[in-house]
Amino acid sequence: MTQMKQMSENTTEVLVGGAVLAVALGFVLYAGQVTGVSAARSGYELTASFRSAQGLLVGTDVRMAGVRVGAVTEVRLNPQTFRADTTLSVRDGIAIPDDSSAVIASEGLLGGNFLEIVPGGSFDNLEPGGEIVDTQGAVSLITLLGRFASGGSGGADGDSGE
Repeated sequence: MTQMKQMSENTTEVLVGGAVLAVALGFVLYAGQVTGVSAARSGYELTASFRSAQGLLVGTDVRMAGVRVGAVTEVRLNPQTFRADTTLSVRDGIAIPDDSSAVIASEGLLGGNFLEIVPGGSFDNLEPGGEIVDTQGAVSLITLLGRFASGGSGGADGDSGE
């Protein structure tokens, strides 16, 4: 009888272990899909330089007209210009006019940020490895509230020159 009980316990342990491994594998696959990380990336890379890339992280969505068309693949500080140079991957088949602009936008007060590409009117498109020159950094809610509370308009030190 003890031998039968041991076999039953071993079978139960194997089944529970298999279920745990299946759940762990499912979690890893889900996390990879949500963050946009995959082994084979299809698409082409573009670059953009921002005065402030606050809230922009690797894996952040790149959207056009609210539709996800890619992801941010790198954010780094340029030591010569002191700007945040970003690299983004855009799906193949999405043509972006060369006079488009890149704007760091927010999903709401408590939502995350994303990179919005606002298409321009040019008939020429950006080539792979091209740069989006017209950029606008994130608007800091704390800075806006501080200006409002102090009664300042912030006109002299605005974001012009982006």
